Amino acid sequence: MLIDFFFMLKDAKIPVSIKEFLLLLEALEKDVVGTSFDDFYYLARLTLVKDEAHFDKFDRVFGLYFKGISTVFEENSAIPLDWLLKNAARKLSPEEQALLQKFGYDKLAERLQQLLKEQKERHEGGSKWIGTGGTSPFGNSGTNPEGIRIGGESRNRTAVKVWEQRSYRDYDASREIGTRNIKVALRRLRKFARHGAAEEFALDDTIRATASNAGYLDIKMQPERKNNIKVLMLLDVGGSMDDHIQRTEELFSAAKSEFKNMEFYYFHNCVYDHLWRNNQRKRTERFDTWDVLRKYTPDTKVIFVGDATMSPYEILQAGGAVDYHNDETGAEWLQRFTKTFPNHIWLNPEPENIWEYRQSIAIIRQQMNNRMYPLTIEGLERGMRTLSK
Repeated sequence: MLIDFFFMLKDAKIPVSIKEFLLLLEALEKDVVGTSFDDFYYLARLTLVKDEAHFDKFDRVFGLYFKGISTVFEENSAIPLDWLLKNAARKLSPEEQALLQKFGYDKLAERLQQLLKEQKERHEGGSKWIGTGGTSPFGNSGTNPEGIRIGGESRNRTAVKVWEQRSYRDYDASREIGTRNIKVALRRLRKFARHGAAEEFALDDTIRATASNAGYLDIKMQPERKNNIKVLMLLDVGGSMDDHIQRTEELFSAAKSEFKNMEFYYFHNCVYDHLWRNNQRKRTERFDTWDVLRKYTPDTKVIFVGDATMSPYEILQAGGAVDYHNDETGAEWLQRFTKTFPNHIWLNPEPENIWEYRQSIAIIRQQMNNRMYPLTIEGLERGMRTLSK
């Protein structure tokens, strides 16, 4: 059954060999790991993938090939796992949705603690208990203007907190399709200088030297001209950004090609007290945001990339981060970035004509001193002009 899986990995340009495939089969035969699906995933990745750069491609192939096979969840999960199955959510009219109660962030947390003590069984389609469907602010697959999502998938994107451990994939820096126009737009942000040893042919100097040498060839060399701009890119990943993976990857790939002095970090929805560079290890390899602020000089060009689509609590409320507790608000961290790095912009992949309808986008624009631009060629050109001033 794994032969087709092996060939799918080859088709995805993952450098896997027969030797590595046989090693996987041998490990399975000798029961090196347990029988859970998670154990098999990590064993397959360990034996078949030799370079972390291919982890994302492996995950995509693995998910495609084994689609529909259940994973093994934690046995002691506080919420019954069968609640997390998709079911038919109630469809409410805009008028009905407007009547739904908003608890506010602090009351939501208090109410959830109360329900966890009181609730003893599964519920579907209700308005009070933790369950699926319905209008309750607790659970998943239902309709409520604000709530705490417990399991399941995001549908309406109105949750102010998410109770689960979420894993996102890194953006692929090797993507080249459709990046040519992006590269052209990014080239507006250029400041060339010559650095290093003389390794580039200097045509004008060679002509002058040869003419001065009575026509005898006198070749002159000079250091290569390189873009001296320093760029720090901060990328929102996961959640609603999954809708914009292709464009974000194209931008990321083009930026890494154009800016030799570029570094990047990931965040989710809004920046807080830590960032990361590898989404598989986001909980074990974190970078303190204060260290990032101190590491780079004030002339660094900072580019945020994200859809700025979230609950306003995530920006304005301490503890409002959707998947962990933040001691300081996202707004405070954004202000620190904008004050430390005067040259900053925010690139938003969401269409510009819908920005005015999303409260969180308006808040982020204000925090960024209205330096938000759409992730389009025209928007990139406007953004690069702003950074060049």
